[in-house]
Parts: sequence; C-alpha cells; structure tokens
Amino acid sequence: MQPQSDETPCRVVIIDDQAMVRQGFGALLDAQRDICVVGNAADGSEAVGLVQQARPDVVLMDIRMPQMNGLDATRAILSMPGLKHPRVIMLTTFDADEYVFSALRAGASGFLLKDATAEDLVSAVRVVAGGEALLAPSVTRRLIADYAARPAPRRPSYTLSPLTERELGVMELVATGQSNAEIAEELFVSEQTVKTHVSRVLSKLGLRDRTQIVIAAYESGLVSAGG
Repeated sequence: MQPQSDETPCRVVIIDDQAMVRQGFGALLDAQRDICVVGNAADGSEAVGLVQQARPDVVLMDIRMPQMNGLDATRAILSMPGLKHPRVIMLTTFDADEYVFSALRAGASGFLLKDATAEDLVSAVRVVAGGEALLAPSVTRRLIADYAARPAPRRPSYTLSPLTERELGVMELVATGQSNAEIAEELFVSEQTVKTHVSRVLSKLGLRDRTQIVIAAYESGLVSAGG
C-alpha cells in the first residue's frame, strides 16, 4: 500500500488519558512526512468535540478512560451526522481486552497494543488510512475466534444472499484474517481480483470496511468458532 503524498498528509488525533502516550505517539507520528498529528485529548468526551473540530482521517483511541470510555466515544464519533467519519484504531494494553469486540462492532477499524513498536504504529496508521483494517496479526485472529465462540444472537443467513459463491468464499477468508495477497494465493487469482470481490461484498452488504466483513461473517453464521 502506498502512503499518502506529502500534499495530503494523513491527519491524526490521539485520545489517551496518559500524557506520555499522547506525547510519545504524537512525536513518532509527526516525524513522518505523510502523517500530521492535528490534536490530542485525555478522555472520550473531549475526543468527540476534537474530532468535530479537527476532522482527522484517523483516530487513535484508548479504550479505558475516565469521563467517557473509548467505546462510547467511538460510537458517538462514527454516528455524527454530516461528518466524513474517520477511521478509528483502538489502543489497548491487553491483547484480550473485553472491550475489543464491542469496539469492532461499533465500527472501529482495528486495534493496536500500546507496547507496539514505532514501526508498527506508523504502519497501522497508514494501513487504516488507506481503507484496510488491522486484522492480519495472529493476536487479532485469536480475539476474533474468541468473539465467535461467545454466545450471541446470529443474524439470519439470508442477509448474505446477494453474494455469489466466490464472494462468500472471499468473505470467509477475510474473516480468518487473511490479507488480499494471501487470499489471492489460495484462490489462484490476482490480488486485484480479490480487491474487486472485497469491494463487491462491502457494497452489497452495506459494510464500511474489512472489520465489518469479519463481524458479519461470524454473526451470519458463515464462519463458526471452529473456523
């Protein structure tokens, strides 16, 4: 994936109740030519107003904060009318945080551990800004599998009826956390063909990104806890 050009840097805001996290992440991201940190806030309630004012492309959102937690803030931000909604990356200290699943269902594009390397942080912002989701790491696959194993109401399988057999197959592979390149290799097709199928799945089901594809795949019963 190509980073955004110098003329159109990715606008980022950082929401975390720890000043060191805000300052550290901010310094790392601001040092990148294609990324610009346009604001930060210490809790979710401040985040909502900041996003309205700064209009970022990506929000780094802590999950556990006073006043308003990251989950509620994400829901508020992604339901704002008349606003081009930013991509939200949830920040967490724990790889099995109980709120991760709810955050993904609320519309977050993925999550990042706070002890991630500087390279992983920068890559995460670029990936999400480019319209992808943070679903490839093995830890994410484990989290999604754990989510699928939890008792939850399933949406009727007919919600997937607009999809072709190939689109269903691609959706199933996306739900396991595979990248476009990995799916292309498994199906013996080009990566561009996979991108086309993913785009059609998003369009036909009215989904925003790959994260929502994963959730829909599990909730519809297309993919089970056992894979």
